[in-house]
Amino acid sequence: MGIKTVRLSLQQTQQIVSTLRQHFGNQSLVYLFGSHLDDQARGGDIDLYLEPETSDTSLIAKAMIKAKAALYQQLAEQKIDLVIDRKGWGW
Repeated sequence: MGIKTVRLSLQQTQQIVSTLRQHFGNQSLVYLFGSHLDDQARGGDIDLYLEPETSDTSLIAKAMIKAKAALYQQLAEQKIDLVIDRKGWGW
């Protein structure tokens, strides 16, 4: 699926991947990082790294707002941090 889960349920993982791919394209790559990779950690926001299928910055900005709002509702108002790195940006 493109996302490693530790402190997320399978349903949450599927919601995240599905929602992000719906907004950024089906070939987008999604990775979890941060405290949710640590079984001993508690709380914290969900940190996601995304390489979107699209390279259009206007579409990416609009998709980010819509995707974060959808995930916030789907995941019981859990805070989401979304880092986007468009392939070829050279960062």
